[in-house]
Amino acid sequence: MRVAVVKNSDFKGVINRFRQPDPQPQPPLPQGAHGTVERLVAALQEGGHETLLCEGDKGLLTTLEQFMPPDPQARPSGMVFNLEYRYTHVPAMLEMAGVPYTGCGPLAIGLTNDKVITKRLIRDCGVPTANFRVMRHGTESTRDLRFPVVVKPRHEECSHGLQLVHEPAQLRHAVEVIVTQYEQDALVEEYIDGREIAVALLGNGELEVFPLVEQDFGERETRLMTWEAKFVTAAAMPKICPAQIDSGLETALRDISVATFHACRCRDYARVDLRIDRSGRPFVLEINSIPSLAMHSSYVLAAMTAGHSYSSLVNRILDVADTRYFGNSTV
Repeated sequence: MRVAVVKNSDFKGVINRFRQPDPQPQPPLPQGAHGTVERLVAALQEGGHETLLCEGDKGLLTTLEQFMPPDPQARPSGMVFNLEYRYTHVPAMLEMAGVPYTGCGPLAIGLTNDKVITKRLIRDCGVPTANFRVMRHGTESTRDLRFPVVVKPRHEECSHGLQLVHEPAQLRHAVEVIVTQYEQDALVEEYIDGREIAVALLGNGELEVFPLVEQDFGERETRLMTWEAKFVTAAAMPKICPAQIDSGLETALRDISVATFHACRCRDYARVDLRIDRSGRPFVLEINSIPSLAMHSSYVLAAMTAGHSYSSLVNRILDVADTRYFGNSTV
């Protein structure tokens, strides 16, 4: 099969730009993250596929039409492995052009990129998540919110702008920082002090749940996955897989993660991040609708603990997407 791997690292292939540049500088890649795209392409080639690396920009559809020309008498001649995870743009373009692709569609990406909508969706389905408020000024009533609270942009990823606020007096400034730098509302939610678990999911319908991954904070005073913790000091913060959790709680975490996946209309693969408080109660932090496939990532660690090689995981994701589109997979 022809597989076009779509990424977005250039940012120049636009007609007009009408949003301010990302206020957070591009981070140095954590240990093991270098070469992720190249490694994924090599895995697909190992699976027998012809590959092409593409930019997710204004020229994408022309490139794809040349690489996988349409055949009206047969199924599509190729598929996109979508790594452009932040925006709905690439999936929407592919939907319009009738190109099959891996991962979530525009709806799920849009829902999960809005942290407030995600929390409302899963809460309505009975999934536990921390109490929260949406703020624009920082002077809004906190009502029953308990401090400390975590303040973060409503729509950003990679923990951009995340702040831990211990007192109401600090809240206004924290919200102003979000609104000014990121031009969006601030999500203010209760900080869950405890263990942090990642649950990697694969499939559609009845999902495969990989072994749970725990973030090992060690003796760190601030037990948060901040932007700095992810991209500056991540090498010093190990992961434990499988997480040492009793069977009852593990079952609950798996069920909650599956419910979150379905509530947010995800498909093919995703990762749910949760916290377990000091009394053992789980809370969903967020769901990553197109999780990182870097070698250091929680998703890949979980899959390898389950018995996958990197190559078999990548090709399995492609197979899951192919089956979703065409039934019995032929890839």
